[in-house]
Amino acid sequence: MSGLTLAQASEIVDSALSHARELGLRPLTITVLDPGGHPQVVKREDGAGILRPQIAHAKAWGCLGMGAGGAAGARHATRDPAFFAALAAISEGRVASSRGGVLVRGQDGELLGSVGVSGDRPDNDEAVAVFGVEKVGLVADVG
Repeated sequence: MSGLTLAQASEIVDSALSHARELGLRPLTITVLDPGGHPQVVKREDGAGILRPQIAHAKAWGCLGMGAGGAAGARHATRDPAFFAALAAISEGRVASSRGGVLVRGQDGELLGSVGVSGDRPDNDEAVAVFGVEKVGLVADVG
């Protein structure tokens, strides 16, 4: 497998949004990217802030760019803020080092894409991303 199918990406997003509603989270935006960083699915719930699509994309894109889930990026950004400020400049602002971004892997560890979620607290964003990925039988790498 060289990436997620559109059906898998759609199911990830729909499952994650359904789980977010069960948890009573604030309105979310969820993005699924292919391994090259191109959007496959983007959904923005009614009431989600106007910057949420860009933030979700930056979380997912940052995971792909760094090769690690958003939790790892958040830890590294805390330890070395100067590096992550430089990374933001190098990437022209396309990286958000925050929980809520996860790499999507096959059961064999193959990189299939990434998911970015924005709209609630970072730990909640991450939880619904993981839920959606696992719902389709894949592995969510949070870092």
